[in-house]
Amino acid sequence: MDTILLVVLIVIGLLIVLAVLGSIAATRRNRAGAARFSESLTAVDRHLAEAIATDHGWRRETLDAAAHAAFAQHRPGAAPDRLELLQIVDEPGTDSDLAIYRATASGGATRITLGRRDGAWYAKAFDDER
Repeated sequence: MDTILLVVLIVIGLLIVLAVLGSIAATRRNRAGAARFSESLTAVDRHLAEAIATDHGWRRETLDAAAHAAFAQHRPGAAPDRLELLQIVDEPGTDSDLAIYRATASGGATRITLGRRDGAWYAKAFDDER
């Protein structure tokens, strides 16, 4: 009887160890998948912003030039290493339109909000990311 009890305890112990190892492996896999999903979602958001801008007849070159000028105004003498269009806000009327960029430079990243007035883009707000 003692042998059967020992075998049962060993089997139960092995099942517990396997369950814990399986749980750890699943957690790691889920974390990796979540990171890939987040990156993919961010890329899709950027493509959507570009598509909306193009659909409404906004020239990407004009938006990018306004974002570069705004960055130069905010950080004189610095140029962004990377400029990403993050979001387009298209409210009724042109004076409510917004284009939100993220400019990355050696000093960190800056979120630039461009507004539109009389058809021209201007720097509406800056948010330094730390």
